[in-house]
Amino acid sequence: MPQLNATGPQSDTEAVLAARLAASATATGGEAMSDVQFFDWLDERRRKHSQEVRRTTFADLSGWGFHPDTGDLEHHSGRFFAVRGLQVRTDFGPVPEWSQPIIRQPEIGILGVAVREINGVLHCLMQAKTEPGNVNGVQLSPTVQATKSNYTRVHGGSPVPYLDCFREPRARGHRVLADVLQSEQGSWFFCKRNRNMIVEVGPEVEAGEDFCWLTLRQVNALLHYENLVNMDARTVLSCLPDWHHGAGPAPGIHSDAAVRSWITTQQSEREVSAELLPLREIEGRGWYLAEDRISHERGLFFSIVPVDVVSNRREVASWSQPLLEPHGLGVAAMLVRRIDGVMHCLMHARVEPGYLDVIELGPTVQCTPGNYAHLPPGAGPLFLDLVEAARPEQVLFDTVLSEEGGRFLNAQNRYLIIEADDSVPTDVPDDYHWVTLRQLGELLKYSHYVNMQARTLVAALRTVAGIAPGLPVAGVGAAGIAGTAQGRGEVRADHR
Repeated sequence: MPQLNATGPQSDTEAVLAARLAASATATGGEAMSDVQFFDWLDERRRKHSQEVRRTTFADLSGWGFHPDTGDLEHHSGRFFAVRGLQVRTDFGPVPEWSQPIIRQPEIGILGVAVREINGVLHCLMQAKTEPGNVNGVQLSPTVQATKSNYTRVHGGSPVPYLDCFREPRARGHRVLADVLQSEQGSWFFCKRNRNMIVEVGPEVEAGEDFCWLTLRQVNALLHYENLVNMDARTVLSCLPDWHHGAGPAPGIHSDAAVRSWITTQQSEREVSAELLPLREIEGRGWYLAEDRISHERGLFFSIVPVDVVSNRREVASWSQPLLEPHGLGVAAMLVRRIDGVMHCLMHARVEPGYLDVIELGPTVQCTPGNYAHLPPGAGPLFLDLVEAARPEQVLFDTVLSEEGGRFLNAQNRYLIIEADDSVPTDVPDDYHWVTLRQLGELLKYSHYVNMQARTLVAALRTVAGIAPGLPVAGVGAAGIAGTAQGRGEVRADHR
């Protein structure tokens, strides 16, 4: 368990970096690209990017097939990923045992954002990227977003731009600001991890055709637009060193030692058994195989569907693959409140079968409400009623955002940050804990503590004005991109 730091930057170097990030998060001048120019650029990228995703059948899925012995859905190269079966037993949640398909992708990819100073202000190099599962084609992604199979060019396609900035940063004189393995969705992936990196580069690194330099203020503002900043960009942004706090204490209701002890207790006392099975063995255990999908008999949760893809802006021009298609819009909501003047987040120690270490800290509420309709009353997630009944003035962030479009088809969650009042007690059930934003930032320096959905909400909370005493954030509001409104995200990413 890492030693948390409750007193701010530990060195002059860290303090200088925090100040540079804070300046980028509040800058309203010196941008490499103005706010209006960004949307013009995005419109142009969307016109240039052509992608067609067509549903097909498993029999017609080029390069993929069901293994004759196990029934696992695999690529003929043995690389990329496979769809396998999983048998789960746990003491967490209303259902103690179930079977399901799950994506097994053991290789570790790279998610990296390059940063550099332009006009004295730190900028992030962001990419306009099309993914087959995106609801709207082009979204804003990290500088590099590539699986190992992709960047080693198993597909025989073109190389990944800027990859050497992250594979050989020190040899090229770059400075690594963050480098940590983080998990992905533990209900859909089995032990999936990606390397999240932020690397400061020099002026020799320029933006290519599908790339642009944006300040942290600009990127933060774009988080409030629906389906614009993709999942991989959000997780990397959450791993940025926290720029909100200067020197001086910001004590939480629970000490750092108490937070460490709580996490360790949850890891030690929760029971979960997740056993990979041949995919064919889950047939008849609530799941069925059709010619064009693997689905649950109740129509719940998700399906595995085959697609053919044609794209003019990817490493290869066409390919086939399976995608996981969720059923229903998910909800990921974090309750926050000030306790003794310090912002705290109500975190949930979640058990998901694909996690490497039993639990990770998730948002207060993380669910797809429709998946609970067949269960007895009271089996739904705790605190969901408070989220659904939140008054408009309590809503600090409310935006529908997409999950990873390379593996999931039209997967979206409604992300909310709700400012709770004193009716939400500080004394909460054992699997919940009030944690400060700074404590979360410290945990994000290490692997497998904060889950994917919570990382998105950490990035989102950092865009909300006034979360730290005396430090406004200009990511939203009058100084934000095109006057983005705080709260409910814009439906159109090109809205001016």
